[in-house]
Amino acid sequence: MIRVLICDDQTVICDGLEMILSADAEILVVGTAYDGAEAVEKIPHTSPDLVLMDLKMPGMNGIQATRLIRQNYPEIKVLVLTTFGEDEWVYDAIRSGAAGYLLKGTPRADLLKAIKGTIEGKTHVDPEVAGRLFDHIAHDSGQEITTLAQDLSERELEILRLLAKGFTNAEIADRLYLTRGTVRNYVSIILTKLGVEDRTQAALAAVRYGLVKTNDS
Repeated sequence: MIRVLICDDQTVICDGLEMILSADAEILVVGTAYDGAEAVEKIPHTSPDLVLMDLKMPGMNGIQATRLIRQNYPEIKVLVLTTFGEDEWVYDAIRSGAAGYLLKGTPRADLLKAIKGTIEGKTHVDPEVAGRLFDHIAHDSGQEITTLAQDLSERELEILRLLAKGFTNAEIADRLYLTRGTVRNYVSIILTKLGVEDRTQAALAAVRYGLVKTNDS
C-alpha cells in the first residue's frame, strides 16, 4: 500500500485528488495539507511514502516544502503536480529534490502510474516541460557532462542507460545478474562522476547529452 499525502492550496483539488487516488486499491491517502508548512508538519503524524505537491501556494510554497522534506525525510518521495510549467518552477523543483514533475492536466491513469512508478524509483516528467528541462541542464551544468562521461566504464554506462529508462536498483540487479548492493554502489559512483545529486538529474542529463537514447532497447 502506497501512503500518499496531498498538498494543494485549493480544497476542491485536494478533494478531487483524494477521490481519484482512494479508488485505487494500492494507494492510501493519509492526509491533505493546504500549504507547504502544513505538509511538513503532518509528515511525522501521517508517515507518507510520497507527497503529491503543488508549487505555488501561500506561505511556504512547494519548492521550499520539497527541499525541507528531502532534507529531513530523504526516504519520502515528492511528486510535483502543478499548473505551472514555467521554466523557473520546473528547475527549482528538480533542484529541490522532486522525483518527478507533472502538470494538472495529466490523465488519471498516467497520474496513478506516475505515483506507483515514483515509489519504484522511476522518473516521471511531463512531456511538455521535459524538453526545456533537458536544454536547461545543457547550459546550467557546472561541469561538462560529455567530458565526464568518458570516465564511465562500460558497466557504469550500462547501468546508467537502465537507470535513465526508469529501472529500479532491484530491476537493474536482476537484469545484469548483480547484487543490489553492487548496483547501489555503481549508482553512487555514476552520480559522482556526472556531478549530479540524484537519479532524476542523472537520467535527465544522460538523455540530454546523448549518453542514452530514448529508443534504446
